[in-house]
Amino acid sequence: MNRGNNWMEFTGLLLLASALSTGSWAQSAGGKTTAKKRSARLAMATAADIEQLKKALAAQQQQIQQLMEQMQQREATYQQSQEQSQQQLQQAQAAAAEAQAKANAFESTANQDKASVDQLTTTMADLKTSVTNNAVATQEEQKHVASVEELLGRFRFTGDIRVRGESFFQNYSGCAACLDRNRARIRVRFGLDGKLNEDFIGGFALATGSLADPTTTNETLTNFFDRKTIALDRGYITYNPAAHKWLALTGGKFAFLWQRTSITFDPDISPEGFDEKLSWDVTRGAMKNVTIQGMQLLFSENNTPTFLRAHDSFAVGGQVSTNLDYGFFTTTPSATILNFLNTDAVLNASAFAVAAQTSGFIPSMAGATPVTFPVPGEGSNGSCPNFTNPLNSPNFSGISSVAPCAFAPNGLTNSTYIGPDGKPHFASHFMYGDLILNNHFKTPWKRLPVNLLLEAEQNLRAAGHPIAAKGTVQKNIGRQSHGYLVDFSVGQSKNRGDFQLGYAWEREEQDAIIASWGESDQRAPTNLLQNRFYGNWRIRQNIVASGTFWYGRTLNQNLQHAALAPGWSASKGTEPYLLRPQFDLVYTF
Repeated sequence: MNRGNNWMEFTGLLLLASALSTGSWAQSAGGKTTAKKRSARLAMATAADIEQLKKALAAQQQQIQQLMEQMQQREATYQQSQEQSQQQLQQAQAAAAEAQAKANAFESTANQDKASVDQLTTTMADLKTSVTNNAVATQEEQKHVASVEELLGRFRFTGDIRVRGESFFQNYSGCAACLDRNRARIRVRFGLDGKLNEDFIGGFALATGSLADPTTTNETLTNFFDRKTIALDRGYITYNPAAHKWLALTGGKFAFLWQRTSITFDPDISPEGFDEKLSWDVTRGAMKNVTIQGMQLLFSENNTPTFLRAHDSFAVGGQVSTNLDYGFFTTTPSATILNFLNTDAVLNASAFAVAAQTSGFIPSMAGATPVTFPVPGEGSNGSCPNFTNPLNSPNFSGISSVAPCAFAPNGLTNSTYIGPDGKPHFASHFMYGDLILNNHFKTPWKRLPVNLLLEAEQNLRAAGHPIAAKGTVQKNIGRQSHGYLVDFSVGQSKNRGDFQLGYAWEREEQDAIIASWGESDQRAPTNLLQNRFYGNWRIRQNIVASGTFWYGRTLNQNLQHAALAPGWSASKGTEPYLLRPQFDLVYTF
C-alpha cells in the first residue's frame, strides 16, 4: 500500500512540473510581457491550475487507484497463474518422470517382447513346419483311413451264438440200459464276407465243434469246464466279374451254393472243392431265373500207392434250377446229379480224420486180446464206431473199433462188406439223383405265408439187394436207394414278432446217401422214418427262440448196421421211437 502512495505522489509532482513547464513555454512563445502581467497571470494561472491540477490529480489518483487495483488483481491472477503453472509444471515433471519410467519399463518390456516375438517367430516357423508336416501326415493318414474304410465297407460281418437244451428218451419195458439223457450245448459262429475288388468276392468263417465231426458245430457243456474247439469252417474266393454277373466261379471251403436239404447233407457241413454257376434273370412270363451249375467236391486225398489203388476220393455233379412266379404262388424246382467216386476211403479213415482216442494194437500171445494205444482225440465216444461181427461172416462189415476205421461221427448205417483185400467196402456205389420243389403261397395275412417243400432223392448206383444184420444178402428186398421229404409250414421268421410253425416227414432208406454226412439230429443217418415238429419266434430282430421235436425210429431193423435202442432186437417187433426235444435261443449279429 505504501508503494502505491509513493507512486501517486510521484505522479502528482510530474503533473505539476509538466504544468509549470507548459506555462513557461507559453511565456516564451508570447514574446515580451511585463513583469506585472506575468505575476498576475501567474497568480491567476497558479490558483486555477492548482485547482485544476488537484482535480486532475484526484482523477488520476482515482485512475491510478483503479490501475493499482487492476494490477493487484492481475498480480494476484499472475501469482495464482504462477502457482498453478508451478503446480502444473511439477505435475508435468512428475508425469514426465512417470512417463519416463513407463517409457523405460515399456522399452524394457518391448525388448523382452521383442525377444519373445523373435522366439515366437522362431516357434511359429517351427510350428508352421510341424503343422505342414502334420498336415501332410494327416492327409496320408486320412487317405489310409479312407482306404481302410473303403475296404471295410466292402465287407460284412456275420455270425451267431446259439444256446441249446435237449433231451433223449427211448424207453421200453424191461430195458435196463434205457437211460434218459439231458445235455446243454453251445454253438458259436463268426464270419466275414465281402468284395475283394470289382470281380472277386471272398470270405471266411470260424465255428465251434469237434474237428472230427463236420455234421455239427455244437459243443456239449461238459468235460470239466475245458475250452471248446473252434476252427476254420469256411474259406473261399468267388470270381464274379462285373461285366458278366451271370458267371460265378467259387473255390475253397464254402457253404452250399446249390439247392439241397438235410436228406443229402447235414446243414452244418461246409463242402470243399469247386463250384461253377451260370445264372440268368428272365423278365418274361412266370419264369424269373434260370441257373445251371456244376460242382466238384474233394473229400479225401490218397497219397499212399498201396491204399485203395491210390485213387483220390471226390464227387462231381451238377444242378439245373429255375424260379417261377405266378403272383400268389412262387416255386423253385431243381434237379441235381452228384456222383461220388472212391467212397471206400470213408470206411478206412485215419486216426487223425476221426480224432480217435485209440490207434492200432499190439498183437499179444496167441488167444490173447489185442491191446490198444490211447491217444488224444475227441471222436465219437472217444474211439472209432464200435461194430462187431457176431457170426464172423466174410460178408459182414467187420469194421474195426480202432483206427483205421470208418469215418462215421453219427454212426454208420450203410451196407458194407469185407473184400478180398481184407478191408471194408460199401455194398453200394453212390450217385445222388435229387428232385426238389420248393413252394411258397401268399395268404391274406402277409406274415403268414404257406410253405411246402417236396423232395424225392434216389441213389442211382445202389446195390440191387441189402445185407441183413447177420451178414447175408437179402435177395427178397430190393434196392435201398430212396429218400423222401415233405416239409409244411405256416408263417415266417424274418422280422420282429414273426413266428412259424411247421411239420416235416422224412423216409430215407439204407443206401440212399452216404451215412457219414447225413443229418446229425435225426434218429439215424439213413434207414429211418422221421417226424419233426418245429416252431420259431423272432423275439427281437436279432433274437430267435425255437423249439424242435424229433420223433423217429429205424425204418428196417433187420438190415445191417441198423440203429436200435439199447438191448433191442428185431424179434421184439418194431423199434420204439426215439424222442429228442430241443429248445434253442439264437442271437445273430
